[in-house]
Amino acid sequence: MKTTCNRLTRRAILALAAGIAIVPLGASAADAQLLNVSYDVARELYKEINPAFIAEWKKSTGETITINQSHGGSSKQARSVADGLEASVVTMNQANDIDMLAERGVVAADWARKFPHNAAPFYSTMIFLVRKGNPKQIKTWDDLAKPGIKVVIPNPKTAGNGRYTYLAAWGSVIKKGGTEAQARELVAGIFKNVPVLDGGGRAATTTFTQRDIGDALVTFESEVQMVRTEFGDNFEVVYPAVSILAESPVAVVDKVVDKRGVRKQATAYLNFLYSEAGQTIGAKHFLRPRSEAVAKKFAANYKPIALFTVDEVFGGWKQAQKKHFDDGGEFDKIYQAK
Repeated sequence: MKTTCNRLTRRAILALAAGIAIVPLGASAADAQLLNVSYDVARELYKEINPAFIAEWKKSTGETITINQSHGGSSKQARSVADGLEASVVTMNQANDIDMLAERGVVAADWARKFPHNAAPFYSTMIFLVRKGNPKQIKTWDDLAKPGIKVVIPNPKTAGNGRYTYLAAWGSVIKKGGTEAQARELVAGIFKNVPVLDGGGRAATTTFTQRDIGDALVTFESEVQMVRTEFGDNFEVVYPAVSILAESPVAVVDKVVDKRGVRKQATAYLNFLYSEAGQTIGAKHFLRPRSEAVAKKFAANYKPIALFTVDEVFGGWKQAQKKHFDDGGEFDKIYQAK
């Protein structure tokens, strides 16, 4: 729809930049509207979650609800919300981004205690997608650092996908008894082999699958099925022996939901993610569910893999962020030396 320049608010400008539609209040028959600001590769997940929740909410309350989606690199999305994009909820792929919003007073300081499992209804891990036949015989994190290998990874400064990849590679060294210096050497070798740093996980997938760049793509396990569905059997999945537990945390944006009077709808929306229906949809999209019953039902989707947490190896997200990803941190030093 058309909106004249003099009617564009800061919210509208931010939302348009994030790629979502703006519907003026009163322009819809919906009784309530929510905006879910989410990470890059969660598009398909919420395209299925949203209508399922809308139908359940209508059945249980009689209220019609509209849910809009906005997707991009997780950290970039979080910054948009911090800058004024009026998200009702944020559904990210790392706690670090929601912690930043808590520090800005955008979400509750105790957001991780508002929902079960540290407010993370799903989790995943980082695996390798390689060309059919795995011609470069890529099997381990060490292989990604070998000369002549090209690795596609999104920018850890803007994408949770890239940040988890960096930490997974670093942690793989520590978990087998290596030193910090050895971990830094491995990560430096891997990023030396990165031909381009895309801004988000889906852009990196496009670079690998459609632009035909790279020998391996490091991505979320949950992204693999989308690739197979869209591009067939041109790729193979490689599970390293050890990887990182990648949680998908969620939070209600307090000021926005209270301002718009949609707190109960936003809270119910996030609670739906923990329901059997929500967990089942997540499992269909190859996210690992918290429900033991749903996990058992979809056990064939998940290969056993040794997982470590950010807390276990890095002392938590705040310490990892400060040491590795803040301006002038380890990643900047590594990439500038490339």
